[in-house]
Amino acid sequence: MTTEIAPPEQPPVPAARRRRTSRAEVRSAARVVVGVVVVSALAGIAWGLLVPAQHFLVVSGGGAVSLTGESDHQFDAVALLMCLGVILGVLAAVAVWTRRAVRGVPQLIGLLIGSAVGAAASALVGLGVAQLRFPTPDDVEIGRIVAATPGLGTTTALVVQPLVATLTYLLLVSLSPDPALGHTEAAEDPAADAAGRPASR
Repeated sequence: MTTEIAPPEQPPVPAARRRRTSRAEVRSAARVVVGVVVVSALAGIAWGLLVPAQHFLVVSGGGAVSLTGESDHQFDAVALLMCLGVILGVLAAVAVWTRRAVRGVPQLIGLLIGSAVGAAASALVGLGVAQLRFPTPDDVEIGRIVAATPGLGTTTALVVQPLVATLTYLLLVSLSPDPALGHTEAAEDPAADAAGRPASR
């Protein structure tokens, strides 16, 4: 007759250590928000430099008429911003995913907030740069052709970056073979620290 020896119970993780881990995740998520917004604002400068001008013909009464084909430049501006949002969304999601130790919901929330604010920042910065490229003339004569910023036209383009970033991150989560998403547990296992070896997964 054999007697089964129960494995020793692992001591619970101290509450203070759990709080430190949680604070680390929150700080990391905050850094994600700041990083994505800054990169998006810099990308907005590139958008402002690439966006084409929309040309108008000044008519009597102080009005202006868009030249033939120039109204398409507003679509071009929106399309460029959406493409930029797709690129930024994918790159931001992949960059956040590479931080294995803090993968999870806080990072996803930080990515979503940062991408939403970043999309607005890139649009505002880009419109500002475009306005510097195509300033509004103070005094225009009838029959003169002036260049103007095509503008954003629709706020729907601002949804692309956070949507793509969220879907990319969720896709990476679904493709991960590890239920723990590759988290390193050694720092959270007191028994492993006392034994001087990494915690078992």
